Amino acid sequence: MNTAELVEFLKANLAWVVMALVSGGMLLWPVIRGRASGPSLSPLEVTLMINREDAMVLDVREPAEWSKGHIPNARHIPLGQIEQRMGELDKFKTKPIIVSCATGSRSSSVCGTLRKAGFEKVFNLAGGLPAWEQAGQPLTTR
Repeated sequence: MNTAELVEFLKANLAWVVMALVSGGMLLWPVIRGRASGPSLSPLEVTLMINREDAMVLDVREPAEWSKGHIPNARHIPLGQIEQRMGELDKFKTKPIIVSCATGSRSSSVCGTLRKAGFEKVFNLAGGLPAWEQAGQPLTTR
């Protein structure tokens, strides 16, 4: 197929070409985003890190979500307050921090923010609180 035929093919099938590019981008997005936010941990890995390395859990959900249940001993700083309240976390700069939310997307964003602020060991709870509950891990409302 020469260049002229290729151009004609692309013109005739523009909608299909665009759809293929968009779907390919959507397949690559989690991979690209995962690199930016850093590593994710399963609920089991989080439990091990809490027990073995005294990791701190940071819950970035909204207050109404937090009050329905959260990981025991977690700290609560809603996503919208992270920048203003970053100083509260300074003493954890060298300790493991596991960030959690409802699905893993807000926490992923916060992981990137913390890493840029110089936090060394930041991890995302893969699957968020639903994955934590599904793994049979405890929640508390206190």
